[in-house]
Amino acid sequence: MVGVSDGRTPAQAPAAVRSRVGRPLLSLSLAAMMDEVHAHSGAVYLLTPDEPVLEMAVMAGLPRQFAAPWERVGLSAPVPVAEAVRGRRLVWVGGEEEMARRYPRIAMVLPYPFALAALPVATETKAYGAIFVTWPGSHPQVLSDREREHLTAACHRLAARLERAMEDSRPVRAEPDLLAATVSGVAGSLGSVEAARMVARLPYGLLSMDLHGRIGFVNPAAAEMLGRPTSDLLGTQLWASVPWLNDPMYEDRYRAALISQQVTSFVALRPPGDWLSFRMYPSRTGLSVRISRARSVAEMARAPQRSAEGPARLVTITQVLNLAGSLTEAVGVQDVVQLVADEVCPAVGSQAVVVLGSQAGRLHVLGHHGYPDPHVVERFDGLPLAERTPGTHVLTSGVPAFFDSQTQLERLYPGGHESPDGFAAWAYLPLIASGRPVGTCVLAYAQPHAFAADERAVLTSLAGLIAQALDRARLYDTKNQLAHGLQAALLPHSLARVPGIDAAARYLPATQGMEIGGDFYDLVPTRPLAAAVIGDVQGHNVTAAGLMGQIRTGVRAFTTGGQAPEEVMHSTNRLLIDLGADLFASCLYLRLDPERGRAVMARAGHPPPLLRRADGRVRVLDLAGGPLLGIDAAATYPTTEVDLAPGSVLVLYTDGLVESPGVDIEDAVADLGELVASSGDRPLERLADEIVLHGEAARERVDDVAVLLLRACPDAGKDD
Repeated sequence: MVGVSDGRTPAQAPAAVRSRVGRPLLSLSLAAMMDEVHAHSGAVYLLTPDEPVLEMAVMAGLPRQFAAPWERVGLSAPVPVAEAVRGRRLVWVGGEEEMARRYPRIAMVLPYPFALAALPVATETKAYGAIFVTWPGSHPQVLSDREREHLTAACHRLAARLERAMEDSRPVRAEPDLLAATVSGVAGSLGSVEAARMVARLPYGLLSMDLHGRIGFVNPAAAEMLGRPTSDLLGTQLWASVPWLNDPMYEDRYRAALISQQVTSFVALRPPGDWLSFRMYPSRTGLSVRISRARSVAEMARAPQRSAEGPARLVTITQVLNLAGSLTEAVGVQDVVQLVADEVCPAVGSQAVVVLGSQAGRLHVLGHHGYPDPHVVERFDGLPLAERTPGTHVLTSGVPAFFDSQTQLERLYPGGHESPDGFAAWAYLPLIASGRPVGTCVLAYAQPHAFAADERAVLTSLAGLIAQALDRARLYDTKNQLAHGLQAALLPHSLARVPGIDAAARYLPATQGMEIGGDFYDLVPTRPLAAAVIGDVQGHNVTAAGLMGQIRTGVRAFTTGGQAPEEVMHSTNRLLIDLGADLFASCLYLRLDPERGRAVMARAGHPPPLLRRADGRVRVLDLAGGPLLGIDAAATYPTTEVDLAPGSVLVLYTDGLVESPGVDIEDAVADLGELVASSGDRPLERLADEIVLHGEAARERVDDVAVLLLRACPDAGKDD
């Protein structure tokens, strides 16, 4: 055990220091604190020197693996010890429901009834760490003044000692955990031999386990019922040495007994058909387990089964992990609602769900699932938050509400908007993220449903996971709406009418990311000529969309200013470089002369267009060009003149149309050419739809797609 020492011999050290040399400072302080307030477990954390992290230095009363997820805790983490240090105050959690509401991540790992206090170990000028202690679930929900005073004083004393140790350059390090020693008072009271004989005569099984779950004693009846010799059981964990007890559910009952310090039980099937009842009696030294034959299977089937495993088993650890993983993948609000319907409702036995939020002082339905008549959900929508209903109360107060039956709901909220909806019981769960309410999740049950205390804690804990996902999803939806609004404003709402040119365009965002991008197109009338442009800014995000708008505006300005195609490309290139966006763009610019049937084109790293002649032949135009825009300020962009006879169709597109993982781009362009060749004289709007729905790009787009079709048609676009 590592103690506090300054490296001097006892004769050289001051008396006050000599008295502490070699003593485990942290362990003794923690043990004394627990004794003063009658806590049954606890831990001391120390701040690491070079990072804002609390690291567990010693734990007492429980195996360390119970707190394994919190052995190292960041100061910003949503856990009590970190909060205690951040706020320099005592943090009190009075029970299972409060833990589920305030710290859902802890409640999901430890869904058991217990109370907890966390305090900073700090002086007026410096924080050294934190301490938490826990009590059984039977502890009052309020911390007494006496307990508060003892805990605070003990932490102040420990902080002062740590301060002196630092001043004396005596490092305080982690110490071995404190687990209670084996009780050895039997020999002095009854005699060990006679005690063993007495236990051996009992008709039911008895065994004892230490705090780690290891068996230290087993009587003959227990060994017979378990079907294992005593020698194979001693020193092992029950669920590890008995194959038919190798289930996380049974280990969970052991954990529940130790943490809550309450009697727990379960029933297990010993193959082929014998049911055994296990009852665990915990103490600070370990557990005593009584094993007896359970009632017949027929009798058990007639009796309620919930108490055997406890409501905490409604959601298994595997289900929690699956749910947590799924929620991290949820993108929008509707994804979260669907996941709750698919993952949570089946696990907890509910048949329908409504997710509520608030806006401008009113309740709003964010999504729902499972209601045969969706109109019944409308009663929630638009309710003022000041109105007295369960939905508004839970959202504003952050306190869950459970209604076992319609009668109970109507008694507490008579004559309100909670009209019958075809269901018989409801759980209203507050969705709290980062300490603020973001919504309410309403679970509806087809039959009356009694919500036990630990079941309420499990549901409240699940609500914490849902709240985090919902908060992210609402933020994503808001950003997405903003981004789509930005893009809609930057792209033309409709193409300009150009005499002699029939045009159609399509834009599809990437199916990955925020579904916006930097692809753009435009048609600019400059009588008697016209100009068309299509381009692609690197990336598909808000930055790309914003830069796209600037480039499109620049191209339109240079065009209306009368610049030739090569000058428009050169000016746009300079504009992109001057903006300093560190993004590149491809571009294809056309100066159209419908009356002469000609088009002059300039290309900057853009895919070559297709030209379909009136006779149906299609060819890829081999155009001269320059590098991508935004690379070289001195780049030049030579032009190519192309015949554009009446009936000819130009197909301009961005690379997202022909580039897909595992598909050769030349093959994709050839397929596109075949589609255009077979199009005949069908309207351009229909051809545009067929093009964007064709090929791999329509199924899984990793990039944005823009298409601009131009048909030379002397009568198109003329005024009536």
